[in-house]
Amino acid sequence: MNGLRTARRWIGDHLVLGLGLLVLAYTFVPIAIVVLMSFNDSSKQRNVYKFQKFTWDNWLHPGSWADGMADSVWLSIRIALLATLVATILGTLAAFALVRHRFAGRSTANLIIFLPMASPEIVMGSSLLALFVSRGFPLGFWTILIAHIMFCLSFVIVTVKARLSGLNDNLEQAAMDLYATESQTFWRVTFPLVLPGIVGAALLAFSLSFDDFIITNLNSGQEVTFPMFVYGANQRGVPMEVNVIGTAMFVISIAIVLGNEIMRRRQEKALAA
Repeated sequence: MNGLRTARRWIGDHLVLGLGLLVLAYTFVPIAIVVLMSFNDSSKQRNVYKFQKFTWDNWLHPGSWADGMADSVWLSIRIALLATLVATILGTLAAFALVRHRFAGRSTANLIIFLPMASPEIVMGSSLLALFVSRGFPLGFWTILIAHIMFCLSFVIVTVKARLSGLNDNLEQAAMDLYATESQTFWRVTFPLVLPGIVGAALLAFSLSFDDFIITNLNSGQEVTFPMFVYGANQRGVPMEVNVIGTAMFVISIAIVLGNEIMRRRQEKALAA
C-alpha cells in the first residue's frame, strides 16, 4: 500500500511537468527536423525527408538554390517588411486612439477590430480578390501588400492595446507634475514603456505576412512568394535550401525576442530603482 501511495504521489507531483514537456516536444520537434534537414545532403534524392549526409553546402552556396527560390524569398521579405512598417504605424496610432480617447463608436470599433482575426483566410482572400477584380485593379505586388497590411493591422492593434491598457499612468502624471510638456512626456516616458509591445506587434505582423499562403495565393497574380514557391516545389521535390530559410528565420526571431525581453527587463529594473 505504501508503494502504491508513493507512486500516486510521485505521479501527482510530476504530472504537470510531464505534460509540459510533452507539449514542448510536440511544438519543437518539427522545428528540430527543419534545422536538421538544413544540413542534409540530399543531392541524389529530392523530396525524401531522410537524412543522407551532413553538409554545409546548403548554407555556404546560396547560388545553388533552386530556380526562383531566391526571388520568391526576396519578394516575401520586401512585402513582409513593408506590411509590417505600415501596419505597425497605423495599428499603434489606432491603439492609442482606442485606449486614450473617448469618442462615439469606440465600443463598436473595438468589436470590429477582431473581425479580420476571426474571419477564415479563404473568406478574406476571396473577398479581396472580388474587390480588386471588380475595380479593375491588376493583381500583383501591390494587391498582396494591401491584403497583408489589412490582416496584420488587427493583430498590431490588439497587441499594442494590451500593452497600453496595462500601463500605469502614475509615471506620466509625475512627469507632467515636473513641468514636462505633453511631447516630452510622450517621448521620454510613454513611448519607451509601450515600445516592447510595439516591437512584439511588429514581429507578429512580419511573421504573419512572411508565411501567409491562402490570401496571398488568391491575390498574387503572377507573383510567387516563398510559401507559394514551397507549395509548388512540393510537387516535384522540395530543395533542402528551403530548410535553410526556415532555420534562419527561426534563429532571427529568437534573437529579436531575446533582445526585446532583455530590453524589457532593463526597463523594469530602471523603474524599480
